[in-house]
Amino acid sequence: MPTPVAINPRPPSRKEAKARLQALLAGRPDLAARLAAVRDMGLRVTASEVHLTTTCNIRCKGCWYFEGGFDAAVPETSDPVVISDFVDSLVARGVTQATLIGGEPTLVLNRVVPFVERLPYVTISTNGIRPLPRAGFEDVAVAISLFGGGPLDDSLRGYRPNGSAFTGLFETALGHYRNDPRVIFVYALSEEGLQYVEPTVRAIQDNGNQVTFNFYSDHGSDHALRIDNEQRTLAEALRIKEKYPDTVVSHPYFIETLITGRSHWGGQFGYDVCPSISVEHPDHADRIANGNPVLDGFAVYGADYQTLQFCCTSGNCADCRDSQGVYSWLLVSANRFLDDVGRLETWLDLAESYWRQWYWAQRHHANFARRAPLAA
Repeated sequence: MPTPVAINPRPPSRKEAKARLQALLAGRPDLAARLAAVRDMGLRVTASEVHLTTTCNIRCKGCWYFEGGFDAAVPETSDPVVISDFVDSLVARGVTQATLIGGEPTLVLNRVVPFVERLPYVTISTNGIRPLPRAGFEDVAVAISLFGGGPLDDSLRGYRPNGSAFTGLFETALGHYRNDPRVIFVYALSEEGLQYVEPTVRAIQDNGNQVTFNFYSDHGSDHALRIDNEQRTLAEALRIKEKYPDTVVSHPYFIETLITGRSHWGGQFGYDVCPSISVEHPDHADRIANGNPVLDGFAVYGADYQTLQFCCTSGNCADCRDSQGVYSWLLVSANRFLDDVGRLETWLDLAESYWRQWYWAQRHHANFARRAPLAA
């Protein structure tokens, strides 16, 4: 069922939120331990994102990195001293987590090593063609891209840099990462490919992996978020979540917000509320001043390991509903979930499902995976 929307533009003040939370916990002390656990994980993580390389072994249709010119925006460096010094600078700033993207990080594993050696939490975003070794990368989270599902995945992603097509990309990733607890498939749902969602999720389940949902409209649409039948798309995503609850990590509330862009309090996802921006980037002065929360200390760097990028993805905010941006928005909006104990439980479920995406978080807090026990 759609989330009831109550237009409430003003969040409670910090004092009001504290009082409401104390009152709710007084009636449900069992929720206090769950709240403490997710808060503890949040305090451990100061996040960053790094364009590790401008090189990739495929050319996906609609890839924001290449179509947005990020591969040519800054000069790539492979200097190990520069990269090592950069990682040291992150540690000195208190950064504890890095998401390594590109380009394709598995093509430059020597650049991954300094991050793994010095940061407790590392996520590799990959297309799945090359496996990330287990040795030396035991606690790394591996996020594998997947577009549309079924034959759509090859038709959207199966292109070499020279333009030649190939098939079997999803199957290749499954083969590399069978029963690998580090892995989460990041599945970009498409209205065109709804008939492929269940067999694709089933294949992920049978392979011993988990999946989280992303969403964009069909490639070639005049708007990246255009959708002809929102409720049909939402209903299928929620059906699959209900049928495969341990495989689909995404929470139903998150799925609805991802597809519709709307929250129960009347908020609409977009630049004015997205917290996943490089907070020190000068272009964000007005956004910071509007008072909506951001991820403290979050920064995205180009492949020169110096240039501060606008945000976690393309910077084209009108066409963006990045899954992690949406999740972050919901998590930093905890004070919007204090109307009653049901809302508070929903937020706790959201927070736990967010951390379940990342193997390093599960390793530190196994209770986040309480619905799907951690593999040995």
